[in-house]
Amino acid sequence: MISKQEIRQRIVQVTAKILNKDPSQIKDDAHFARDLGAESLQSVELVAGFEEEFDVDMDEDEALSVATVGGAVDYLAKVIAEQHG
Repeated sequence: MISKQEIRQRIVQVTAKILNKDPSQIKDDAHFARDLGAESLQSVELVAGFEEEFDVDMDEDEALSVATVGGAVDYLAKVIAEQHG
């Protein structure tokens, strides 16, 4: 089972790559759009990047409704547990 800390680190790596941000700027309470500047196309790219990184399939509408990095950690932890249990 992947720890939430590892999930967070991998989310930060994917987010930094797609949004061209310094990983140290990406905090749990950072809002993808407001704080990190993700536009709608980049949000879709993030979802695809997370699916590839964690080898999961996410409901796109559900995934796009996740607004913060910390929310993504919690959401992905749930999806990973359901799909890789």
